[in-house]
Amino acid sequence: MEYNLADLFESVVDAVPDREALLYVDHPGTGAERRLTYAELDAAANRIAHHLIDAGIRPGEHVGLHLYNGIEYLQTVLGALKARIVPVNVNYRYVEEELVYLYRDADLAALVFDGEFDERVAAAAPRCPGLRHLVRVGAAPASPPGVPVVPFAEAEAAGAAGRGFGPRSADDQFIIYTGGTTGMPKGVMWRQEDLFFSGLGGGAPTGDPVQAPRELAERVAAGGDGITFFPTPPLMHGTSTLTAFIGFNFGQRVVVHRKFVPAEVLRTIEREKVTSVSLVGDAMLRPLIDCLKGPLRGTDCSSLFSVSSSGAIMSDSVRAEFQELVPTVLLLNNFGSSESGFNGTATADSGPERGFRVQVNARTAVVDPVTYEPVAPGEPGRIAQRGHVPLGYYNDPAKTADTFFRRGEERWVLLGDMATVDADGIVTVLGRGSQCINTGGEKVYPEEVEQALKSHPDVYDALVAGVPDERWGNRVAAVVQLREHARGLTLDEVQAHCRTRLAGYKIPRALVLADRIQRSPSGKADYRWAKAVAAGAGRA
Repeated sequence: MEYNLADLFESVVDAVPDREALLYVDHPGTGAERRLTYAELDAAANRIAHHLIDAGIRPGEHVGLHLYNGIEYLQTVLGALKARIVPVNVNYRYVEEELVYLYRDADLAALVFDGEFDERVAAAAPRCPGLRHLVRVGAAPASPPGVPVVPFAEAEAAGAAGRGFGPRSADDQFIIYTGGTTGMPKGVMWRQEDLFFSGLGGGAPTGDPVQAPRELAERVAAGGDGITFFPTPPLMHGTSTLTAFIGFNFGQRVVVHRKFVPAEVLRTIEREKVTSVSLVGDAMLRPLIDCLKGPLRGTDCSSLFSVSSSGAIMSDSVRAEFQELVPTVLLLNNFGSSESGFNGTATADSGPERGFRVQVNARTAVVDPVTYEPVAPGEPGRIAQRGHVPLGYYNDPAKTADTFFRRGEERWVLLGDMATVDADGIVTVLGRGSQCINTGGEKVYPEEVEQALKSHPDVYDALVAGVPDERWGNRVAAVVQLREHARGLTLDEVQAHCRTRLAGYKIPRALVLADRIQRSPSGKADYRWAKAVAAGAGRA
């Protein structure tokens, strides 16, 4: 057996077949749910794998997952891996033109989609000649023209429940499409062995990685159950799917909700004694706080051991609020990306005053983006990771050449995040270079200013963007969503608050109060929206 995700999953199934693997809550508040043991999830994945094979999808071809959270999502990912078909995540917020781009760019041969997206799929699919097989989850009124659609229930019923697959390889691929916040989305190509170690912690994200593939099932068989993982963001974002796989690699239970509904998340935590929740920054943590302070005051969250965030920061002030409500929980700001997997976790002293400081793993460094040499302590550079890194971007040799490089015998990936490193190896993340605001020659990273803004008691959420300025080239503008009962906020008040935490050139020179901050379904910042809104801001 190799470090192949399907092989590893099957080894866990064989070790604990009767243990509960997956709990899915379909329509929060209605009580509609499904529970599957490891043996049942394995059989369900086998059925979809055999259906795809019978439909003529070959090893190495790509199947898109255009779905809300559900058993069908994880079932199809596992089924594709079993059949050596490459799963590809599709952002369900995309409209026709974006879908056409992604379907074509990813060379999708098959698509599993939610019936709610029937109109968009009907418009996009005929424009993608390589897409030859569609499977619909749930009911829908019509089939996309010219492309026959198989209902998921029929596909599942027709596929054999047994395994009967050929040998697999550690070189089999897993593609994660990035969100495309600064351009069109890109497909990150991972060898499964590399993803197992970089994205899944080698079977033990908080301990020692396994030394051989068989050791994963041995650890599961020797250990007990009692851990419940709850990835709350959409599975279409790589972090949530990887969190589910981390749970499977431990032989533990994974909970998913169709959509993020804060009150139902808390009810599930209490009812199911959830131990580990993953989310994306303040955009998801704040609504949980609001519920715990309001309609769900007194909800028992004592089972929670950890709440972790990646993709966006849980700001210092919001973390403190949650910690007051759930004193025993460990709050973790993890740092990573689709291109690197996990890089490290924020230090205890990370915050608005000292910045987003990360204790990185041994494979992560801050390098000069031109020479690729490590920078001196205190000098800015870009974060890079070596060893188990992706092969590159699918269908994009130019961006692959810009991002992936070799130094000696090792493969490296150069991330978009700017950072400094101190003498002790602690990395301070400055922010995405693509979002950096150049104001009078000084560089301002939005995330740092956002942390300072969100420490104000009247600020619920905030994004920062640069807007054109005749004198300075760009000026810093803040788009702020106030708390529900806030009396209001002026630019002078914002500046006075930030001045105690930030250098003068980082202080917002313009302010827009928005009814709501626009973010992706997972809570990631929408900087294109923020920039457009901030362009209408007044000057200081």
